[in-house]
Amino acid sequence: MTQDNIPKVKRQRIKMQEQDVNERIKNFLEVPLGYTEEEAVKEAERCLQCKDPKCISGCPVNINIKEFIFKISKKDFEGAIDTIKNDNSLPAVCGRVCPQEEQCEAACVMQKTKNPINIGGLERFAADNEAKNFEIKIPVIEKKLDKNGNPIKIAIIGSGPAGLTCAGDLAKKGYETVIYEALHIPGGVLVYGIPEFRLPKIIVNREVEYLKKLGVRFELNCVIGKTFTIDDLFKMEYKAIFIGVGAGTPVFLGIPGENLKGVYSANEFLTRVNAMKAFLFPEYDTPVKLGEKVAIIGAGNVAMDAARWARRLKGIKEVHIIYRRSESEMPARIEEIKRAKEEGIIFNLLTNPVEIIGNQHGWVKAIKCIKMELGEPDSSGRRRPIPIKGSEFIIEVDTVIPALGTKANKLLTSDVKNLKLNKWGYIEVDENCATSIPGVFAGGDITTGSATVIAAMGAARRAANAIDQYIKDKEI
Repeated sequence: MTQDNIPKVKRQRIKMQEQDVNERIKNFLEVPLGYTEEEAVKEAERCLQCKDPKCISGCPVNINIKEFIFKISKKDFEGAIDTIKNDNSLPAVCGRVCPQEEQCEAACVMQKTKNPINIGGLERFAADNEAKNFEIKIPVIEKKLDKNGNPIKIAIIGSGPAGLTCAGDLAKKGYETVIYEALHIPGGVLVYGIPEFRLPKIIVNREVEYLKKLGVRFELNCVIGKTFTIDDLFKMEYKAIFIGVGAGTPVFLGIPGENLKGVYSANEFLTRVNAMKAFLFPEYDTPVKLGEKVAIIGAGNVAMDAARWARRLKGIKEVHIIYRRSESEMPARIEEIKRAKEEGIIFNLLTNPVEIIGNQHGWVKAIKCIKMELGEPDSSGRRRPIPIKGSEFIIEVDTVIPALGTKANKLLTSDVKNLKLNKWGYIEVDENCATSIPGVFAGGDITTGSATVIAAMGAARRAANAIDQYIKDKEI
């Protein structure tokens, strides 16, 4: 079957059931409910099993998508998850949060009919089905030893998607792998950034437990750059180091009023409600005070996450998205925009904040905005927003959450001698994720800026292979 010979009539994509919107805005449970066995098999049977499956090259970690879908269609569910885990140690995570519509599904031949296979949904099914029905398999691993018969140790800095992936791949190759994490729980952005209703933390815990069974060790509450330095790690006989700390420094608006009480960065807000469970206050003693009307600035996935979280918290009457371009320029996933609209989020488009206004007690009481129009495309390829003179207006809110992206955190990089950074402060790496320091590799957002979970995982896989080759070349 070639791309130019697609049947005009092919069963429509099996829709995944979701929580009713009137119920989900009252709880913090996952919104999509996942496929049943019957639904998964029907969806898998739609796959054309192309001779040259473009979906695989569309996946940053090159999962054998054709093979695992074929196995689901034949009800070989155990074989399906085994196939996925050959290339991806975090399938339950990726099945939920990866932008498949821009990657594997975008390359699916069925995209020509606007009816691509639900690859992410099937990956999620395979992972969830394994957790329910099978004992998780741990591969037989031959330990890598140095010339003196000692285990070869690799240090991983950060336990987000890049760190977890690199650690898992290296553990499977036989290395003694230790992850150093600054927070009290592993998972990085998977636990502090992505909401419970998109990625239940029990799923992240499940993936972390799998890595522990592979032999990966976690050292929590350990800030590299403070607790230990890169030099310290080498003195501790680690033979190579992977840096996967993400890009955790928030970007602010740079307008008057940003220091008022009631202004949170999206990073702080999401960390409080996700990792610190502020939504369960006082059961958990991390409060978050939002008032009744909340404005989220930005329209990426983080903005949608913050807006949808705020919508679910007690006492909130209005949640606004304020975005300076139109809907077609929004960087968030289409399904997240759709769900935000369904949940009653108010979208203020072609609108840009110019000032946050406070009351006599220093708390936010309103945000002053100006209307925008779109001009010629800028360097991002999107049309440049231009202010319309005299169009200022006020939106009454008592909380403002800028969700404008992140930049490199300098805590680790500022004190590392000879570590080459680019002009934005991100670590420079070559095609193999090697940095300017021999034996130090890096991947994910700390090298690229804010990107996707699966992109970070793809970089981490390249780094793991490069570290393995580096060790072999050094003949340690």
